[in-house]
Amino acid sequence: MNPGSGARVAVVTGGARGLGAAICRALAAQGADVAVWDRDLAGAEPLLAELAELGRRASAQQVDVADPRSVVAAANEVRERLGPVGILVNNAGISPQKPFLELAEEDWDGVLAVNLKGAFFCTRALVEDMIAARWGRVVNISSSSAQSGTPGMVHYAASKGGVIAFTKALARELAPHGITVNNVAPSTVLTDGLRSVEASLPGGLEGYVAQNIPVGRTGQPEDIAHAVAFLAHEASGYITGVTLSVNGGRYML
Repeated sequence: MNPGSGARVAVVTGGARGLGAAICRALAAQGADVAVWDRDLAGAEPLLAELAELGRRASAQQVDVADPRSVVAAANEVRERLGPVGILVNNAGISPQKPFLELAEEDWDGVLAVNLKGAFFCTRALVEDMIAARWGRVVNISSSSAQSGTPGMVHYAASKGGVIAFTKALARELAPHGITVNNVAPSTVLTDGLRSVEASLPGGLEGYVAQNIPVGRTGQPEDIAHAVAFLAHEASGYITGVTLSVNGGRYML
């Protein structure tokens, strides 16, 4: 971060565990104060203690990103406790699996409400802080499923494809205000979510990795967190509207 301007305040949605928690740690190690947003804050207390050990201020808010009132209330609390927000990581997401012919309207709407509409609500609630400061970083998390397609996850892939388009359009609109908007597209990252669907992968996780991931291993949450921290850094100010594919080679442009 820019030492001359004081610590940046970062909000990480879905930040209490897994990939989100790794992102919180990486941003704190880089000098940011961190607000952890999550629907379930059961895992947030140990994380807050870790962030404090790094010398950073931290807070946690219970937030449903699909509910604009919940988002606005959390945004106001963060401003009161930590100050104006300069970094937003739209990481909260759900990834249910269901064959397309079995998808109901509520399945479709539920996934898009969290994965795409949630990014809209959170960005809208916080971007005014960045406009006022004439500096900001928005980092969205999409998925390689939106780039290459994944059977049984049409609603998920569609929502994450929307995140990629949202990133590009918003990057153009916010660039004159000193704000960059970028996107990280992970692939097979070893989280609880991956473990929950491991049995559905052809050949199990080991077989899937051997067939689909050229580097020959699953991703770790820290792999994604380092990419996010780079895009949130002062040094990345000439990068905007980019999708950074952190996927071990599963999808190559």
